[in-house]
Amino acid sequence: MRRAPRTGPPADTRKRWTVPGVAGVAGGVAVLGFGGLYAAGLLLAGDDIAAGTKVRGVDIGGMSRAEARQTLNRALGPSAAAPLVLRIGERTEQAQPATLGLSLDTGATADRAARSGADPVSVIGRLFSSGDPSVEPVVRLDEKAARSALDGLGAKTRQEAREGAVSFEKGKAKAVAPVTGTELDVDGSLGVLRSSYARPADGAPGGPVVLPVRTTEPRIGQQETERALKEFAEPAVSAPVTLTVQGKRIPVGPAVLAKHLTLKDDGQGRLAPQLDAKALLADPELAGPLRQATPGPVEAKLRTDSAGAVSVAEEGRAGRRVAEEGLSAAVLPLLTRAGAAERTAEVATEEVRPKLTKDTIGQLGIKEEVSSFTVDFEKAPYRTTNIGRAAELINGSLVLPDETWSFNRRVGERTKENGFVDGLIINNGQYEKASGGGVSAVATTVFNAMFFSGVKPVEYGAHSFYIERYPEGREATVAWGSLDLRFANDSGKALYIQAEATDTSVTITFLGTKQYDEIRAAKGPRTNVKPPATRTDTGPKCEPQSPLEGFDVAVDRVFVKGGQEVKRETMKTRYTPRDSVTCG
Repeated sequence: MRRAPRTGPPADTRKRWTVPGVAGVAGGVAVLGFGGLYAAGLLLAGDDIAAGTKVRGVDIGGMSRAEARQTLNRALGPSAAAPLVLRIGERTEQAQPATLGLSLDTGATADRAARSGADPVSVIGRLFSSGDPSVEPVVRLDEKAARSALDGLGAKTRQEAREGAVSFEKGKAKAVAPVTGTELDVDGSLGVLRSSYARPADGAPGGPVVLPVRTTEPRIGQQETERALKEFAEPAVSAPVTLTVQGKRIPVGPAVLAKHLTLKDDGQGRLAPQLDAKALLADPELAGPLRQATPGPVEAKLRTDSAGAVSVAEEGRAGRRVAEEGLSAAVLPLLTRAGAAERTAEVATEEVRPKLTKDTIGQLGIKEEVSSFTVDFEKAPYRTTNIGRAAELINGSLVLPDETWSFNRRVGERTKENGFVDGLIINNGQYEKASGGGVSAVATTVFNAMFFSGVKPVEYGAHSFYIERYPEGREATVAWGSLDLRFANDSGKALYIQAEATDTSVTITFLGTKQYDEIRAAKGPRTNVKPPATRTDTGPKCEPQSPLEGFDVAVDRVFVKGGQEVKRETMKTRYTPRDSVTCG
C-alpha cells in the first residue's frame, strides 16, 4: 500500500534495510528461500528509493522518485547552474554549463536511483547490508554545442610553441626562454566535462576542471639556449674586435657587432651564430674606414666632342674591396676569444675592376649625348659650396640598364661632415636656414635631364611653392630621409651622368643611346589660382620672402620618334601660395 507523498521523512523514521524478523542469516535463508527473500525485500522496501542512497553526496534514500527529484533540484541545482572554472594549460577560463551543452536531468537521476535497487541481487543484498549505495547523476551533453564552445576556448587559450633564442639588445646578449606549445584536446575534454559536472553539494572544496591539452615541445630548449648564451653570445659582445685591412687597423665595437649578429636553428636543434656581413659592410662605423683602407674602382671619365660623340677623357683604375665571405670568415672566429691580441685578424681583399673603360664604353652603349639641362641661380657663397659639392658627388654616375639611380643615395646626407654648409631651404611653406640649402637647384637640373632623356621617373616631388628660376611643373626638391629623386634606366643601354657647376649655374648631361628623336615639354595654363597671405614671423630662423600666388599646372611629356608623337605622359603639380613674410 503506497504512502501519501511527503517532502522528506524525519531521519529517525527512515527505513533501514535490515531483517529483524528473520532469525539469523542462515535460518532466514533456510526458511524463506531465494524467492521468499526477494519478496521480503520488496515488502520491506516498497517502491521507495533504497535507504542511504546518495547522489553526489545528497541523501535521497527512502524517498519517492518525485521527492528525490525535488531534493536533487534544490541541492544540486545551484551548483549545476554555476559557471564552470576550466583550467586549460596555464590559462583559467569560465563558461556557463548551458554554453558547454551541459545539463543535469534530476528526473532521470531519480529513476536511475530507483531502478538500481529493484533487481533481485540488490533487493536481497539490502536485507543483509547496512552500507549507503551511491548513484551517479544523469548528465546530458549536447555534443554539438560542447564542441563549438570548446573550439572557441581552444582558440582563445592556444599557446604557440616558441623556440628558445638569444637576442642582442643595446650591445648586450639576452636569452629568450622557450615556451611549450599547448592546444586544447576537444575530443578528450567532452568526457571530462560530463564527469566533472554537478559537483557535490556538501561544501567540499573543488578546484577548476582540468581539461586535457596536447603539447608541442620547442626544438630549441632551455639547455641549448643557455649553452649558446654562455659559449657564444656573451663572449661575442664582451669586447671589440680589430680588423686589419690593407695594413690599416679598424676596431669594431660590441654595439656594432650586436646589430649584425644572430643565432639561428641549424636544423638539428642547436643555435648556430650568423653574421650579416652585407649589413656590417654597409654600417657607417665600418664603411667609412673601409673606404679609406680599400678605395673602390674609379670609372673612366668621358667627354663629348663638338658633334656630340663620346670618348674617354681619363681612363679608370681598379680598386679593392672586402667581400662578405671574407669578412665573415675573419670576424666569426674572433668572437669567442678573449684578449685584444686574440680578437684581432687580417681581412682578405679582392680586386674590383671599373665597369667603364675605353674597352667597355662601346659595349655599354654610351656613344652620344642623350639630354642636357642647365639651371642658373643667383650667386651666393652657400649656393656655390653646396651646389658644387652635390655636382661633384653626382659626376661620373654610371647607371646600367634596369638600375634605379637615387639622388640621396649618390649625394648622401647634406651634413658638414659631407662637405655642405647652411643655406636657405623651404620648410612649412617658408624659407629658413639649414645645412645643404640650395641643393634643390641640382635636383631640378637632374629632373629635367631625366625628363628630356625619356627614362622612367620613380620618385620626385616639387617645391611646396613655386620658385621663379625653375620651369613650372618641371622641378624637384629633395629632403634627406623623406623625399628622394629617383629614376629607372629603362633605355636598354647604360647611362653616364656628367655634372658641372659654376658660381652661378649647374649643368647635368646624360650620355648613352637615344631611344627617341626628341622629347618635348608642353605646359598648360595655371588653374585653381589662390592669392598669398601676409604674415609676420619672430622665430630665429625666419627669412623674409616675397608673395606669389599658388596654382595648379600640368606639363605633358611628349615622345617623338620618326617625326611622329609615339607617347605622351602628363605630370601635374600643385603649388601653394607663397606668403609674404616679414621677420619681426
